Amino acid sequence: MGAGVVAGPPPCPAGHELLAGRTAVITAAAGTGIGGATARRFLEEGARVVLGDSHARRLRVCVAALSDEFGSRQVAGLPCDVTDETQVGALFDLAEERHGTLDVIVNNAGLGGTAELTEMTDEQWDAVVDTTLKGTFRCTRAALRRLRASGTGGVVVNNASVLGWRAQRGQAHYAAAKAGVMALTRCAAVEAAEHGVRVNAVAPSLAVHPHLAKVTTPELLAELTAREASGRSAEPWEIANVIVFLASGYSSYMTGETLSVSSQRA
Repeated sequence: MGAGVVAGPPPCPAGHELLAGRTAVITAAAGTGIGGATARRFLEEGARVVLGDSHARRLRVCVAALSDEFGSRQVAGLPCDVTDETQVGALFDLAEERHGTLDVIVNNAGLGGTAELTEMTDEQWDAVVDTTLKGTFRCTRAALRRLRASGTGGVVVNNASVLGWRAQRGQAHYAAAKAGVMALTRCAAVEAAEHGVRVNAVAPSLAVHPHLAKVTTPELLAELTAREASGRSAEPWEIANVIVFLASGYSSYMTGETLSVSSQRA
């Protein structure tokens, strides 16, 4: 490959039944982003999925499409706003009622935004932190209560971000929330280990999808893409593949870790 030539993404690998027989709850799983890609990759790896999303119409469309492709027994969905404790509980109840088991939880829900710190309002800060950090806390708490009671172990995978480590203008609230997700992951892992439950996180740098493109300027996306050593952004399924790894037996000794999914220069 010549200098300056950017290679496209490789083909997405075929499934190998890495999650066969497991039931997974995935939040913010409708649409074209990381959550939607994770739902598809989990199904391709043999899992049963219960999807939550705050966008009820988009969730219905997603569940219907995946059910047609993978079978209605494999896919269920329930509207879920992770800032609402009752809705979080109902999502986990659905997984247990439908399948009698809960094995994997992917906390993907998050909220972004751009504002300079001096111009940021309390409402902007609270909205991002309540969804991104406190929402992950609510879902992790609900998951661990159920997994501890079942005594069968399980896995929690949280979606963090490289902004939990790195600085970017206008992202103080989001970066603080994602750094909190990393710390939550470490502490939850220590508490959960004695119950056979693993808790890890992924930290993507840049995975471009239509929803992100709508809320981010082309100039910023071009700037962020230029920082990637590969010269391109990740495909959402490339992040989902690492989530599959963390949910599978291939990562059986890992807990409390955050994996950077990035080609970004230091």
